[in-house]
Amino acid sequence: MSIKKQFLKSKPVCKVSFKVMGEQAGNAGKVNVVGDFNNWDASGDEMKKLKDGSFSHTVELETGKEYQFRYIADDATWFNDDGADSYVSSGQGDAMNGILSL
Repeated sequence: MSIKKQFLKSKPVCKVSFKVMGEQAGNAGKVNVVGDFNNWDASGDEMKKLKDGSFSHTVELETGKEYQFRYIADDATWFNDDGADSYVSSGQGDAMNGILSL
């Protein structure tokens, strides 16, 4: 898994690119990136499946903020990105949310 941040000079926005390898997603058919930036909509921000079996998606987020996020594979299995800036309790049992600091 990887997260790449590209800060734009022309406006207070960062292009955040998420990438998940197929085996990291349990060889899922689809993966969505879900977080407070999309109101935790599990059907929003579906990642594009690439030829090598990995998944990729880019979002533009306002800088100067922190965002919580997770991934969901095949509408059922939640998992985190080991490249998150930090983690915080999700409030759902012992599950953690990744944090993006922009």
